[in-house]
Amino acid sequence: MLDRDGPVPIYKQIADMIQERIRRGELVEGDAIPSEAEMEAEFDVARLTARRAARELRNLGLVHTVQGEGTFVGDGTVHHPRRKLLLRELIAQEIAERIHRGELKPNRPIPSEKSLVQQYGVAKMTVRQAVGLLRDRGYVFTVPHRGSYVCAPEE
Repeated sequence: MLDRDGPVPIYKQIADMIQERIRRGELVEGDAIPSEAEMEAEFDVARLTARRAARELRNLGLVHTVQGEGTFVGDGTVHHPRRKLLLRELIAQEIAERIHRGELKPNRPIPSEKSLVQQYGVAKMTVRQAVGLLRDRGYVFTVPHRGSYVCAPEE
């Protein structure tokens, strides 16, 4: 439980809680710690607070970050198994499947960036990369300041 009125900064309290999970063996070397989005939801804090908690753990030498994959327990010498699909690929795949099933209709918008961020618990950039994959693969087109829409099937 966070002490929001006490003298210890919130990010430090979160880092201490994750450090305790590591100490108890709930998180072991090579395991991913909660993402910024997951910390944001679990602790009801701003993204910046979650980012500072992860930085605190890195500064303590307890975790390391792999760009595009996450933050993991340990110094990086233990290889962690890479996810079969990166989150952006998973999101793009699930939206493409919805298009194939007809749940998302041609010339109609796909779910908003905000709703996808909330649904998947990821950063905006991850959603933007997923939409970029869909655009590159011909599933959607984007109208600036309006959103992304399902492409009409080619005749």
